[in-house]
Amino acid sequence: MRSSSNPAFRNLQTRGNVGYAGFGSPQGYPQGGMPGYGVDQAPPTQADRPITVDDVVMKTATTLGVALLTGIITAVLVLGQQISPYPPLIIGGLVGLVVSLVVIFKQTPNAGLVLTYSAAEGVFLGALTGVFEAFAPGIAFQALLGTGLVFAVMLVVYRTGAVKVTPKLTKWVIGAAGGAVLLMLINLVLGLFGVNMGIRGNGTLAIIFSLVVIGIAAFMLLLDFDLADQMIRQGMPSKWAWYAAFGLMTTLVWLYVEILRLLWALNSSE
Repeated sequence: MRSSSNPAFRNLQTRGNVGYAGFGSPQGYPQGGMPGYGVDQAPPTQADRPITVDDVVMKTATTLGVALLTGIITAVLVLGQQISPYPPLIIGGLVGLVVSLVVIFKQTPNAGLVLTYSAAEGVFLGALTGVFEAFAPGIAFQALLGTGLVFAVMLVVYRTGAVKVTPKLTKWVIGAAGGAVLLMLINLVLGLFGVNMGIRGNGTLAIIFSLVVIGIAAFMLLLDFDLADQMIRQGMPSKWAWYAAFGLMTTLVWLYVEILRLLWALNSSE
């Protein structure tokens, strides 16, 4: 089983070697197997049927819809100066972080937690977008369009097999993502002491760094598509579509923020 750069998917692979992604028996099921199989087991419920592409598509669309709704409302309030952007930035960011860690480490496809994460991230991104939009009108639409285009292109690339997701590619993407995050953390720490590495801002190096990070996030989508595909192939219960949607959502959040940063840097350098 391939691994993913997205921790939401990658953690699925760290348990054992039976069943999909290391699950000998998904949480909530007896060791005898999935409901509906074996002897003297209860009939399968709707949540126990095998996951399908439609399940992943619908759950992903729902999570994105929730994030978009809360994001638009927050951005409008920030732009209208009805609220300060700082409370939603801080609260949305913290709630999103905490809930994402709960989902990742508990490894349960909880619809309530996934939707809470989406709503929190929508509030955070809405406040952030409102701040950028106030200084560069139109940047929000451009960032949304760019994110959508990258998602669509990488989906076509994956479905056509133009780029094969191999163990070697997975290692390269994970390494690149880890390196990018490490650089951003170092830059953040050094910034506290007045040292600027130049990877965040509106300079040439910052623009190049943003382009590289966007490329990494795009390839992370390929890995996430592949892991969702493997879930379908292995016939995991349909409720795990929420987990697949959560994994894709985490990558799209990062992609959107990086595109927003790139557009800001390009606008500021003119």
